[in-house]
Amino acid sequence: MDNPANRVIFAAMTYDSDLLIIGGGLNGPLLALAAAQAGFTATVIDAADSATQRSDNFDGRSYALALASQQMLTALGLWDALAANAQPMLDIKVSDGRAGEGPSPFFLHFDHHEIEEGPMGFMVEDRYLRRTLLDAVTANPLIRHMTGARVVAQSCDMLRAEVTLASGQTVTGRLIIGCDGRTSGTASRAGITRTGWDYGQTALVCAIAHEKPHHGCAHQFFMPPGPLAILPLTGNRSSIVWSESHDQAAAINALSDADYLSVLRPRFGDFLGEISLAGARFTYPLSLSLASGLTADRLALVGDAAHGIHPIAGQGLNAGFRDIAALAEVMTDAARRGEDIASPMVLSRYAEWRRFDIASLAGATDTFNRLFSNDNALLRGLRDLGMGLVNAAPTLRRTFIREAAGLTGDLPRLLTGKPL
Repeated sequence: MDNPANRVIFAAMTYDSDLLIIGGGLNGPLLALAAAQAGFTATVIDAADSATQRSDNFDGRSYALALASQQMLTALGLWDALAANAQPMLDIKVSDGRAGEGPSPFFLHFDHHEIEEGPMGFMVEDRYLRRTLLDAVTANPLIRHMTGARVVAQSCDMLRAEVTLASGQTVTGRLIIGCDGRTSGTASRAGITRTGWDYGQTALVCAIAHEKPHHGCAHQFFMPPGPLAILPLTGNRSSIVWSESHDQAAAINALSDADYLSVLRPRFGDFLGEISLAGARFTYPLSLSLASGLTADRLALVGDAAHGIHPIAGQGLNAGFRDIAALAEVMTDAARRGEDIASPMVLSRYAEWRRFDIASLAGATDTFNRLFSNDNALLRGLRDLGMGLVNAAPTLRRTFIREAAGLTGDLPRLLTGKPL
């Protein structure tokens, strides 16, 4: 139970900041900004140096932000800086087939006109989203951003948490938050184990330019080795996330740009005309990685540190945004009631709020990948029939659209566009 006597002790304690956020990718800075809206101070401890974080080189990475995530960025005052470089996703078309043969006649078509709120989401390039977050962090007096700093130890007691950096420096706070990815050192140092498996797939990621306009339509084409996502960017460009077996992906990625495109073209098709590379390309292995718990003593996990899922539905970053919105709201409401924001009771509210959504998303992405990433004739027939039935059912189709837009479930205030 919350002890009123402890409130006096906590009020008298001094910390370097309220929150010690380990990890400076996207989730770390966004969490700091969300917390700052409620008056919390934060130290973001970032292993990357400033030059790396602010590089303008386009490596092809882009993110599908669900409409709810866009509403959160608006509530935090960040969207105006991103809007000019964000491409609305107006339609999503899902089909099944084989490379060089085109899609099957059974498909799903999700149209944003079927919901009242607007586009289902927006595509934003990593370089623009990262820079917007870093600029906002730099401008916020409640946030301290330590770059080129690596955490080597952490500890906590009844009153505070502490991390030790490779330099020997220590930083103190009320709560440690791990935003340090699937191999989270924050989680492992806290004794939080992980479960999951390798999908045997590698994602090939790039951006392409094409002759014809995409009209804001995203495509998900399921092929036997894995899905191919074609996601609209600003201008006549699209982001590609293309899954192959590990060996095949390594062989493709080793090709010259011209040969790489020759392998992509029969998979991509010619519906957008001629294509060319519009940035660097890279790969990453696909796996499922779930933390056994979201919290420990004076510690919480967010984003990939809590749950690394298959990118098949483009929900990985959006799930991290939902973590941030939930944790920020739980901490804010607790502080307003005079509770210790890092008490087990408070942190359990965050874990309970997020547990079902994380399990559902991990299960759905895992099932979809296993169902569609094969060439089994029986499964192909069943999934094509299923897509055809859903496409013919307006109510069911609308449910899927609202789910993709992040508008379903018990949403934290930020995800509805309301401030903390």
